[in-house]
Amino acid sequence: MENGDNGVVDENLDDLRALLEVYEARLSGSGGRAHLAGDAVSLADLSPFGFMRYFMATENAGVVDAYPRVKAWWNALLARPSVQKVMAGTPPDFGLGSGNRP
Repeated sequence: MENGDNGVVDENLDDLRALLEVYEARLSGSGGRAHLAGDAVSLADLSPFGFMRYFMATENAGVVDAYPRVKAWWNALLARPSVQKVMAGTPPDFGLGSGNRP
């Protein structure tokens, strides 16, 4: 990691893994759910989008691979046209590389 504190990153990755375990359990309930709060996309699914959008562009994105239902949930969100439209307007580098900050 460049110009960072690996201890802080590791600690936060541990916290993220704990959260992903909760998501995995929610998505596993009642024969497997497609969404965190039921049968339809809700704020529960969209609320973590901003964080996940940028996290998944980092070298630590592979953490999600250990959670197959979370990964499927994320991929399903990415396939939604509305999400693709939002992503097109939010550069993965926060606009820092291009100078176009969102």
